[in-house]
Amino acid sequence: SRSDDFTVAMETVTAWAWGPLSFLTFLAFLRHHPTRYVLQLLVSLGQLYGDVLYFATEARAGWSHSDPQPLYFWGYFVGLNGVWVLVPGALLVDACRNLAAAQRALDRPRHKAH
Repeated sequence: SRSDDFTVAMETVTAWAWGPLSFLTFLAFLRHHPTRYVLQLLVSLGQLYGDVLYFATEARAGWSHSDPQPLYFWGYFVGLNGVWVLVPGALLVDACRNLAAAQRALDRPRHKAH
């Protein structure tokens, strides 16, 4: 079915792109590599995009793959899956703040020493 094709395609991208990029981001932070916040931004944005597609696909299907019991729906489906929105969201904000601070530092006027 279409939704199965979508899930397979999305999880393939997750496994082959976001997984290795997440590992590279981890290594970049360990080594204080200059690209660490750019990688953090990319991985976080990719994760959020996947989350939006996941929830939007399920909403369009009328939540047919979710148990309608409130505890299951809100606790498991929304709550536990929501972690995958909150954590990348916080990391995205952190990356933007750090990249903006770096850009502000570069944009400051430089005084020539005489």
